Amino acid sequence: MLSYASIFQQSAEPTPIPYLPRTRTVDNMSVRIALDKPPEFYTNLDFISGRVIIALQRPETIGNIIVKLEGESRTALTIQPERRDDYNVPGNSVTENHKILYRVFQVYPDDAVALLLQPGQHEFKFNFKVPLNNICHDARAISNIMGVGGVGGVGNAGILGRGGFRTMDGAKQLMLAHVKSTLPPSLTGFPQEAEIRYYIKVTIQRPGIFKENWRYQVGFKFLPIEPPRPNSKKQEAFARRPFAFKPRTPLSGRRSFFGSKPPNNPTGMGPTPPSVEISARLPFPSILTCNQPVPLRLIAKRLVQSQEQIHLTALEIALVGYTHVRVANLEKIEQTRWIVLSALNLAIPLGSPSNPADSEFEIPKTLWAAQRLPNTVAPSFKTCNLMRRYELEIKLSLSWGLRGGKSGGMLPQVISLPLTMSRIEVFSGIKPPAQLLQAATATTAATPTSPRPSAANTTNGNGATPRPPPRPSTNGRPSVPPRPADPLYPPQLGPDNVPGYDDAPPPSYDEAMAESLTGPQDRPAYSGVTAENAPSTMPPDKSAR
Repeated sequence: MLSYASIFQQSAEPTPIPYLPRTRTVDNMSVRIALDKPPEFYTNLDFISGRVIIALQRPETIGNIIVKLEGESRTALTIQPERRDDYNVPGNSVTENHKILYRVFQVYPDDAVALLLQPGQHEFKFNFKVPLNNICHDARAISNIMGVGGVGGVGNAGILGRGGFRTMDGAKQLMLAHVKSTLPPSLTGFPQEAEIRYYIKVTIQRPGIFKENWRYQVGFKFLPIEPPRPNSKKQEAFARRPFAFKPRTPLSGRRSFFGSKPPNNPTGMGPTPPSVEISARLPFPSILTCNQPVPLRLIAKRLVQSQEQIHLTALEIALVGYTHVRVANLEKIEQTRWIVLSALNLAIPLGSPSNPADSEFEIPKTLWAAQRLPNTVAPSFKTCNLMRRYELEIKLSLSWGLRGGKSGGMLPQVISLPLTMSRIEVFSGIKPPAQLLQAATATTAATPTSPRPSAANTTNGNGATPRPPPRPSTNGRPSVPPRPADPLYPPQLGPDNVPGYDDAPPPSYDEAMAESLTGPQDRPAYSGVTAENAPSTMPPDKSAR
């Protein structure tokens, strides 16, 4: 359930106890926000409704009661000493704050006239609909809702804006670089560096020079709906690595450490060392889903004919997240690692010694089929000053011979094979409404795009991507023709036929598509790291000038 714990501006209260309602009490009054049937988290197109509850012990004149739905993406980075002259800010850090969500609802009064409220409890209802995309990229919306330079805001002119209340100054937002994207998930866990938070805030205006306005806010968790999933074309992305064990030379006539005497070999040569190639494969495009198992396949291919047995003795699967933190032209990348599977002391034979060369053996999926992604993994996202991307790392230990087994008096050879699969997308698992998907698909189909020779849209009959002819060499060396595609290995994207991650625009929907739609009813459990009502650890805003 959503916590009703509160955070107050300019307050030194300790961290609220989660999942218990809290009330702001001051000057013989109390105020709180009660949400209507709050879920574990909210998503796009959800309606957030509730009540502002005010309890007065004496008559009080109230000018306005304004409720705001807000989302912030805040970043802060330390300035290196040699670059201090590039930033005109006090201290050693510079910050950037993007208002990714900002909606205003005036619940009282209707005619913009201050009224006297009598002692007792008063309730005021509010209602918001969570949009699809961030608002800070839209200069017109920023100017209309927030105003510029303190003038205007919410569609009305005047130094105090609509009805005598003042909204946030949007001029700062217009000075920042923005990208249009689907609202990112809630994110904390990077103290003094980055966070994404969502709030319901209420401001109660009290007319008078010496009267302070009452403020109250409550945070909530947010997890976005998935972008449109590409159609499955039964292709796979892969990472592979070959390896050959070192030859063994029997030590004829010498006893081993354990006292046994190795057999004599009249040829003086040991057995043919095995050689193997391990490939990790994921469906293309490589998409993982929060709280779901990894659709991974591991395949071992024998490269030479050998009568020796190879065993898989250890396997580790890890998801590595890279959080790109940006402030102006400063950037820092934070790495987070989640262990999906760690299996030791295995003894899984990779095929049979009698198998011919080029034969394949698929490692049983039962090792990781029941291992879901940890529930602290947030979906991939890209917003104005924060981005999260993922890679999948697989580490295998292969052994030629087992300890305690029959290996001709020789100690077993053990090798470790690391495999890395980049460009992994993690989706939230929240399916968008069918009408939204249909509209997005129709819009995409109607938009003319230039064909791109990638594995996603260009394949030949056996599933291999046609390669362009070799380019003429510019250094006098003969050009090397491309290696023909192996039908045993489906194609994967290369750096020459897809845009870089930083250059690719983040996915987003058209807001006009969703005017009549509501949020999905079926949704998975929450996944991510967020403390929606804990005090913020971010430093005060100090934007570079």
